[in-house]
Amino acid sequence: MDQEMIAIYDEQLVKVGTKTRREVHEKGYWHKTFHCWILLKEQTGYSIYLQLRSKQKKDYPHLFDITAAGHLLAHETVEDGIREVQEELGIAANAKEFILLGVIKNTIISKKMIDKEFSYVHIYVAKEIPAFMLQQEEVAGMVKGSFKEFYQLCMGEKNEMAVHGFAVRTDHSVESIEKRLDKSNLVPHEKAYWKNAALLIKNYLDKH
Repeated sequence: MDQEMIAIYDEQLVKVGTKTRREVHEKGYWHKTFHCWILLKEQTGYSIYLQLRSKQKKDYPHLFDITAAGHLLAHETVEDGIREVQEELGIAANAKEFILLGVIKNTIISKKMIDKEFSYVHIYVAKEIPAFMLQQEEVAGMVKGSFKEFYQLCMGEKNEMAVHGFAVRTDHSVESIEKRLDKSNLVPHEKAYWKNAALLIKNYLDKH
């Protein structure tokens, strides 16, 4: 995976070359990522799904994150990123059902890497409860909570949100999850990412 080739860009999103994934994160080159938030319309309003990252992940193991996300390889288009939903979650959906809301500059700097992304943020509004089939080396579980509470958490209006769902243990048994998440439980994307993503989703839902 470290040797996968990824297109790199300047801050104006002009392509300047290709580098390996390792180089991209070591040097902090700008690159494109695909993000998909899955929502479900219920009687009480919209719910939003968050994935629980696998304990095996090198970066941010066992933290909650975007429903499905991944890097776009040098030869891929943004639409090709839909494969992440199929690979990680086992959901096969028509490309037309994924709605691009916008592009967010999204930076995470840690001791291990400098991750500078142009994140192409999509939503997929499920017509029924998704039948998740998780890629266990990537995703350990899935939870959902009220989009309203998620929005309030992202905007700093609340300190936590209630979620429930499931996790798959290493022996393939399933355990229930019911807890309150705060920002310490989430992958440390910039505050601006969480706010902008939540706002893009809210603006879309308000119009539909």
